[in-house]
Amino acid sequence: MIKAVLFDLDDTLLWDEKSVKMAFELTCKVASDKFGINPDTFERKVRENARRLYATYEVYPFTQMIGINPFEGLWGEFDDEREEFRQLKEIAPAYREQAWTLGLQDVGIDNPEFGLELSEFFRTARKESPFLYDDSLSVLELLKGEYKLLLITNGSPSLQNLKLGITPELAPYFDEIIISGDFGRGKPDQTIFEHALATLSVDKSEAIMVGDNVNTDILGANRAGIPSVWLNRHGREKGEVKPTYEISSLTELLSILENK
Repeated sequence: MIKAVLFDLDDTLLWDEKSVKMAFELTCKVASDKFGINPDTFERKVRENARRLYATYEVYPFTQMIGINPFEGLWGEFDDEREEFRQLKEIAPAYREQAWTLGLQDVGIDNPEFGLELSEFFRTARKESPFLYDDSLSVLELLKGEYKLLLITNGSPSLQNLKLGITPELAPYFDEIIISGDFGRGKPDQTIFEHALATLSVDKSEAIMVGDNVNTDILGANRAGIPSVWLNRHGREKGEVKPTYEISSLTELLSILENK
């Protein structure tokens, strides 16, 4: 019998991909209006430079383990306790400026001052562009009180809490919130899932994990022996990691739970 439902945050309940895309579109429009450049080409170049730069930093393996992606680095504060987060905080201003400045150079504009301006604009735009999926709150409303609800999310505590802060309706549904940066290891490490079970005082057979990422949410749940539900909203191809269930909308979770 299922007593607890574990949820991923980004691109499961929060539509982070859309938020990032919106922030890029708004920022690239500023550059397009000023210099007449193609905003889609510019966005692609900034993303490429961000990924490349991010992978060169000494702290990169830590970001991979905790689960902090390059685009979070473009707006996160990283006001967190661990030494690695302090390193990220120190690196972040130059990283942000360089990603945008190099993107400008790739489309023929050498203007570091404008690169800095765009980097700050993007940070503001991302904070002002929070999106929830349409079915997130309605499903949580039906589950609240019927199951123990736990949010298990990879990332920097300060950044994940900021995301929750700009979508304040979400957090109250959860009995517990576990952030990998607080715990010390990220999904798919099975220990963070075992910690979640212990936090809720439930057995692995009494919980179910819901997430969009097969390589973190589903793989980690499988390793911990927790039944897994892959929320495949965008019709992605199945890989080697096999979920217990696959759904295309969160509302389909309700019928799975009814039959457990």
